[in-house]
Amino acid sequence: MADDQNRADPDERPENVRLDATAVRVLAHPMRSLLLSRLRGEGPATATELAEALDTNTGATSYHLRKLAEVGLVTDTGEGEGRRRQWRAASRSHSFTGGDYPADEQTQAAVAWLGRHYLRQAADGHERYLDREEDWPQDWRDALSVNDDAVVVEPEQLRAMHAELDEVVARYRSASDTPRARRVRVNLIFTPADPRWS
Repeated sequence: MADDQNRADPDERPENVRLDATAVRVLAHPMRSLLLSRLRGEGPATATELAEALDTNTGATSYHLRKLAEVGLVTDTGEGEGRRRQWRAASRSHSFTGGDYPADEQTQAAVAWLGRHYLRQAADGHERYLDREEDWPQDWRDALSVNDDAVVVEPEQLRAMHAELDEVVARYRSASDTPRARRVRVNLIFTPADPRWS
């Protein structure tokens, strides 16, 4: 079953959705972000299954799933009723940029929280891989990588580069359904080399 979950997902969900300010504020919550990540990584589940997996209670997971559904981040699959209702992530991925949102304090705090949360998730995921790297076949070990680089660009050029990289990633989101295909996380993080504005 784990192998099936790691393989490419042939469903018809939207590839990527751009989060609006309301969705950013709703998602900027530890339990909600965990629920969405779990549904994207493991597939549809009930509130009870999610509560068990995340070591919390069904009432909490049900509440937070409804909040995520209100902003279109998760959907009811139509299977099951009550506690047996199946939930799924409404899209394969999402994106957000702080400059897209109003400068109000609550929204900007949510954007900052999500950015830090995803950075921690990326680091934690890579550390878990490094802890088990020797278990992976050599061809996979050769393919998995970290790239640390820098470019000198203007804002318009950086946006264009981001769009190009998004197109490349989109081509591979569901390109393979072979038995050897695995889900691989791609983290694109654009950060100033010197965070001081000058």
